[in-house]
Amino acid sequence: MSTSLRTRGLAATAVAAAAALLLSACGDSSLPAASGTDADAYQQVIANAPVAAAADIPAGSLMAAIRDRGELVQGGTDTAAIFSLTDPATGKTTGFDAGLAAMLAKYITGKPAVKLVQVQVGSREALLQSNAVDAVIATYTITPQRAEKVGFAGPYYSSGNAILVRRGDTEITEVGHLNDRTVCTQTSSTAAQNIAKFAPSARIVLFDTNAQCVQAVQQGRADAYVIDQALLLGSAYREPDKVKVVGEPFTAEPYGIGTPPNHPEMKTFVNDWLRKIQADGSWAALWRATVGTTVEGEVPAPPAIGSVPGS
Repeated sequence: MSTSLRTRGLAATAVAAAAALLLSACGDSSLPAASGTDADAYQQVIANAPVAAAADIPAGSLMAAIRDRGELVQGGTDTAAIFSLTDPATGKTTGFDAGLAAMLAKYITGKPAVKLVQVQVGSREALLQSNAVDAVIATYTITPQRAEKVGFAGPYYSSGNAILVRRGDTEITEVGHLNDRTVCTQTSSTAAQNIAKFAPSARIVLFDTNAQCVQAVQQGRADAYVIDQALLLGSAYREPDKVKVVGEPFTAEPYGIGTPPNHPEMKTFVNDWLRKIQADGSWAALWRATVGTTVEGEVPAPPAIGSVPGS
């Protein structure tokens, strides 16, 4: 597990301190929650999501079992704003990962019915190997080591170190703009090495926690904060009037959809589905309704399927 993954796990908990932590949640994921999504746009994306042709789901496949069951069992989380957060008032889970799960469920079953099973970093492979879940969609970074244990469809999203600045800052929009500026990051992360690599004249300041880094930016003690984008999105969601995320990640952390190793047909099927939603604009529409509500700029090009080791 990378340091950024450990850091993101801690931050996800902080993002949703007010949210109910469920062992599992079941139901129609088409209705948006207060998770940093554009509610109307999110609902429209799910409503317009495609449905697979009968010929695409062969008898005896995992997809056929999911269709007959009537819901997708997703390994995921419900504590990460922007990606997958449950609204305790409605019980609905929304965000980029949650939206993908709802769209995949609809593609297979004809309706966005998802049963969410909570996963931890250390439990994802075991749940897939035991067929306790049909897929893991949970900012799950593809690595060759993990790919020896499970199947990885994708990548479907490329994250990595990104930049958070004060809301009114218009001068910093990319990593090169960090040169000759004061940039903070967390002591326990690898971001300091990346700042030194991509902005060698930046003045690096280290803090112990995410909250301290965000506060330093807000108070002007640091010009920017660099850490994994998923963590920064949560911070920007909590403080939208004070800070913002700019540009695209400048390091690579490719997220994949984990599939059971004894069902290789599921990996192939999910890859074909990802290509479909990329081509028809659904992926871009979901990005705009979720990640795009916090990250400024144009919709990024989705990563090419099978483009990283382990995919």
